[in-house]
Amino acid sequence: MSALNWKPFIYGGLASITAECGTFPIDLTKTRLQVQGQVSDAKYKEIRYRGMVHALVRICREEGLKALYSGIAPAMLRQALYGTIKIGTYQSLKRTFVEHPEDETLMINVLCGVLSGVISSSIANPTDVLKIRMQAQGSVIQGGMMGNFIQIYQNEGTKGLWKGVSLTAQRAAVVVGVELPVYDLIKKHIIMSGFMGDTVYTHFLSSFTCGFAGALASNPIDVVRTRMMNQRSQQHGGHSNYKGSLDCLLQTWKNEGFFALYKGFWPNWLRLGPWNIIFFLTYEQLKKLD
Repeated sequence: MSALNWKPFIYGGLASITAECGTFPIDLTKTRLQVQGQVSDAKYKEIRYRGMVHALVRICREEGLKALYSGIAPAMLRQALYGTIKIGTYQSLKRTFVEHPEDETLMINVLCGVLSGVISSSIANPTDVLKIRMQAQGSVIQGGMMGNFIQIYQNEGTKGLWKGVSLTAQRAAVVVGVELPVYDLIKKHIIMSGFMGDTVYTHFLSSFTCGFAGALASNPIDVVRTRMMNQRSQQHGGHSNYKGSLDCLLQTWKNEGFFALYKGFWPNWLRLGPWNIIFFLTYEQLKKLD
């Protein structure tokens, strides 16, 4: 029972919400870049954005500054669930396997990261679906968070809210299984080397590196997940574009090339980098409250 400490859950949730608010416009451009260029979908066939900066400028000009925060409500709700469960579960699982932080190994941390990522992302999946729909369609989508939640449930059922849950879990397993262990490993070695202590500079270097590693490992899954979540189910159970995640992966590769799986990589990294920096700096400061 000593492993079930409530503080990592609270600190993880607060730090996640803070990081989400600070990086949300970058995440929105990543989603727009990832859904465009789909040959099988006339609505998203056109290449509207040439890159992250062009997307930011065009969205502001055509839809207004407010559009950069389309989907912020479900995003914050997602982090309140996902971030809270992810960090709390990760820290609790580590203390279940090893009593002292200095006894942790890379294998144990990766295992704990994968498990916490799968559990937290599976629970928070409906908020992810809402966020992506609202980000992709921007000013076109009507009704706000609750209105769209009800609309998805009425038109697509419970399955619509958990659309892409396997991909979300896979992505979370990769991201959390890479980011958190990389952060812990780099932080541990920097401190043990005597180069720097447990300071804000150590936290910055560790979080910057783990953000890059997470973006590199997860981007292909992120592209497929975004496209699967954004497509709407047909009334008779079919899908408008892709039969499943594997079909989406193969169609994207076949129709648009391998590098299409890395669409939105720069905004993805430019989001995960600052996101992790803000998150870990906030989290480490909250820990000092003890």
